[in-house]
Amino acid sequence: MLINKTMEIELIGTVSIYLGIGIQVLTALLLGGIVGLDREQKMKAAGLKTNILICIGAALYTTISMIVISDGAGGPVDPNRIGAQIVSGIGFLGAGAIMQGKGSVVGLTTAATIWVVAAIGYTVGAGYPFSATLFSLTVLLVLKIIRPFNGMFEKKRDYKTFKVEILSIGSVQDSIESISEEEKINIKDFLEEDIGDNKDRKIITFRATCHYRHIERFIGEAESLIKVEKTNFRSIKSNS
Repeated sequence: MLINKTMEIELIGTVSIYLGIGIQVLTALLLGGIVGLDREQKMKAAGLKTNILICIGAALYTTISMIVISDGAGGPVDPNRIGAQIVSGIGFLGAGAIMQGKGSVVGLTTAATIWVVAAIGYTVGAGYPFSATLFSLTVLLVLKIIRPFNGMFEKKRDYKTFKVEILSIGSVQDSIESISEEEKINIKDFLEEDIGDNKDRKIITFRATCHYRHIERFIGEAESLIKVEKTNFRSIKSNS
């Protein structure tokens, strides 16, 4: 019976088990949400709902496992075993977020975020919600500032202009412009044309000026978000 059980919460002390689990679930929801919101705004595969569910799930697995094991005949709980199982399980979600094609790999940051959010949930479930909050703020800081910081090391001579052709299903201009804004890519001469009698099939051409390593990431992001049949890009001399 859980009615009279208590649990320890960081900086709060001993509380009723129901209050403790409530605090942990709400904390996991909030912390998973603030990381997931960043991913959602950047149109990533694992967005707001996914990160919230991962964080809450990891917290609940940890909390309930510690309660059940401590109540059983097996003696004290070994939190390392719980964490190991969460890590192995979350690996499947992380692997599913990674896409590989045309020599580029897309989704590594999303997979790493999934992995870290599970660790945040585990920390919450182990009874350390305030430490987990600090971890979450650190993760959010990394997601927000690292890419602009990287721009300081990119040399202007490595910027090139590419001619990009995308064969897609349906109009994708808004999606392309959103991805280009996220990747800090300057797009010019955007043209979207219907192919044949089928108005759903489009050929999109445009010029993209960016650092040489951004273009493949841009194409990978586009292929993961819109219905793309074929993509092609090549470096050209810029007239701008």
